[in-house]
Amino acid sequence: MAVQKTDLLLVGGGVMSVTLASLVSQLDASRSVMLVEQSAELGSESSDAWNNAGTGHAGYCELNYTPRSADGSVFSERALEINARFEVSLQFWSSLVAKGLLPEAGTFIRRVPHLSWVRGSKDCEFLRERHQSLASQPLFVGMEFSDSPDTLAQWLPLVTRGRESSEPQAATRVGHGSDVNFGALTRALGQSLSDEGQADIRTGTRVTNLKRRGDRWQVSLLETGTGEITEVDAGFVFIGAGGAALPLLQKAGVPEAKGYGAFPVSGLWLACDDEQLALAHNAKVYSQAPVGAPPMSVPHLDTRFIGGKPALLFGPFAGFTTRFLKQGSWTDLLTSVRGHNLRNLLDVAVGNWPLTRYLINEAMSPREARLGQLASFLPEARPDQWQLRRAGQRVQIIKANQHNRGTLEFGTEVLSTSDGSLAALLGASPGASVCVSAMLEVIERCLPELVSGPRLHALQALIPSYGQSLVTDSELLHNVRKFTLNTLGLEEKPSQPTSGRRVSHVDWYTTGESGRGESGRDHTFRSTGTA
Repeated sequence: MAVQKTDLLLVGGGVMSVTLASLVSQLDASRSVMLVEQSAELGSESSDAWNNAGTGHAGYCELNYTPRSADGSVFSERALEINARFEVSLQFWSSLVAKGLLPEAGTFIRRVPHLSWVRGSKDCEFLRERHQSLASQPLFVGMEFSDSPDTLAQWLPLVTRGRESSEPQAATRVGHGSDVNFGALTRALGQSLSDEGQADIRTGTRVTNLKRRGDRWQVSLLETGTGEITEVDAGFVFIGAGGAALPLLQKAGVPEAKGYGAFPVSGLWLACDDEQLALAHNAKVYSQAPVGAPPMSVPHLDTRFIGGKPALLFGPFAGFTTRFLKQGSWTDLLTSVRGHNLRNLLDVAVGNWPLTRYLINEAMSPREARLGQLASFLPEARPDQWQLRRAGQRVQIIKANQHNRGTLEFGTEVLSTSDGSLAALLGASPGASVCVSAMLEVIERCLPELVSGPRLHALQALIPSYGQSLVTDSELLHNVRKFTLNTLGLEEKPSQPTSGRRVSHVDWYTTGESGRGESGRDHTFRSTGTA
């Protein structure tokens, strides 16, 4: 049997893999890239629009990114880091749109204001302190706070309508928040890679075996439609297969994956396809999670744009599952148990029983209970306009902590082998929103030659903030946002450039600038909270 060679083999056809392929193609077009996806099309699992919140996670509205510290103050560091990482994604997408490598931005991203909304004196005070903590930072300049009924009626017309309670309410608002169709983005990036001849993309193909041979990987691929098996010799393997990542790591037998386990969580939305209602709401409104709920269960009422049409989604409602993928098997969790991760799994099972019980109760909740939760956001909601829709699966990480006890992690983590020949992405949100910074970390760890010398200048042309901090450099941030908000149509009040042309980062950035040779916090991907 003939063996096909490739420099990079990317497993999984979601936004992470196509982002990595796009970065590599821009930095070194001579590298051969093969991408395989077991579904019939790219972006059909976690990246699909119905399988995620579609929120451009930037810390604007997600209250769980800003918990109270032990001293009672609002901890804002996590929100700042996530915001800066999302700005990296916006820069890369903007550059590809400007190059004509992505279609019109409105096909995958829309401006939808981000709001946090709370009720009760205690939560209103927390939101006020949160606003004070964040609004003093350059990344959050422009965030508004109000507890005025008149202002809240303007910001949240559907939420405030029909609400006669005298209970205190407050909200914050950022006008340039976004709704991102990650499925459409994934497929657009894949189409661009195919059109430019930069990647061999194979759908309906799954990995049946992978093993290390010297400094390379031998991978067996099965084309599900024909049963044909292909052997691939890859210099580097990236596993961006969502819930299937851990089983593939276990199949590869890499020691770095020992001790890792998985905790799958399912989800449901209440969806309304009344376009007039969706446009009247025109916001992503996040509130406080119920006590005992996992971070991904933060309730929110969102205007979404899916297939070019506006819709309303409320949820998500989390539930317990044993599947690792939406189209996976009920045996996924059982078959992932190994001798090296059993103790960690048991530690989490014992220590997180209240969470497990919460998820089981949520999974068994009747439709009426979910409509009751919707009514807390939308008092005049008509039950006949809302239908339950299944969301995607999320597989949380279980691993040993510093005390060698198993813990449940709600962030996203890049795992790589010591020789840099294989990397994988594990975990859940904020995931897709920070896909560019996550894949830059993969490149820095495993393909460092792509971020040095002339290629570093190419990267800085694509992502002008690379190597600098948007958290502290307000002038750089101003210039970056001038480019991205204009290019992606996210400005709340679009300005008309006097020159009559689109603003581009080449107007303010020169690749010969000094001091950009070291990578910095804007793209470094760490485990963070979720939403």
